[in-house]
Formats: sequence, structure tokens, C-alpha cells
Amino acid sequence: MSFDLRLVDPITEPTVLVVARVAELLNRKPEGSFVVVVEDLLGDPVVIRNGPFMNDGRPMPTRYWLINKDLIRRVSVLEGAGGVGRAEESIDSELLAKTHESYAKERNSHIADNHEGPRPFGGVGGTRRGVKCLHAHLAHRLAGGSDPVGEWVINQIAEGTA
Repeated sequence: MSFDLRLVDPITEPTVLVVARVAELLNRKPEGSFVVVVEDLLGDPVVIRNGPFMNDGRPMPTRYWLINKDLIRRVSVLEGAGGVGRAEESIDSELLAKTHESYAKERNSHIADNHEGPRPFGGVGGTRRGVKCLHAHLAHRLAGGSDPVGEWVINQIAEGTA
């Protein structure tokens, strides 16, 4: 798969057909509100942006979610070959910390100041430092986020190492 993708301007809630397609790609019904933010050139969803909470009020663990089957497979191969550790070694820790901070700030800007109850925490993939999930970093980067790990994953895929 090439990276022939486009950012989507998610002005409206997803249609019933989009919700059904996302459920098919997830192999389960979405557990919270979302919008499609990246799609392929045929209009198939690639990345969704989740609301900060699930339908039952629990914090949503990941803001940006990669749902394209081919990319999920490629990133899983990369992770299985030690990609998380290699990515962490390759990326400046201060830059990575700033990425987590920015991710959390963007997500938290969608939570009311007077919200009571559990809140999402951490940055990309729910962690405050280091690399936890290459899928989450790639989703963040594809959605337009400044994410050096996501960029590293793109480069690994482009080089054919995933």
C-alpha cells in the first residue's frame, strides 16, 4: 500500500454507513463518538479521531486510531520485530516528551473544565514518556500531528522494513 491518503475535514458526525464501515474495520462496534480524519483515495476510513470519553463515560484510551487493515498489519510486523525499542532509541527523548505533551493538550482541550470523574491521561497511546504503540503514533502523524515516531514508522514502511 502506498501512502495515497488524504486528510478529511470532519465537520459532521459520521453517517450510518461510515459507522458500519468503521465497525467492520474494528471488528466491533465503536465504543464512543468519533470522526474520520484520514481516508484513502477511495474514501475508505484510515484514521479516526475519538472523543475523549467512551459512551459509558470511561476515558477513551487513544485519541487517534489507525483502522486500515493493511497499515495495521505492517505496523504489527514492525512492532513484532522490535520496532518499539528501535523507534525509542532513534527519537530524541525531549522531542518525544513534547509530542506526548502536545497530544494530551489537544485531547484535553475537548474536555470541559468542570468535568468530574476519570479523565484520559498520558500522551500518544496513553503513555507519558517513551513509545508504547507504533499504531497510535502513526495514526497521530497521518492525522496531521507532529509526531517523530509516526514519521519514523512511515519511513520504515517506505523502506520496506515493515
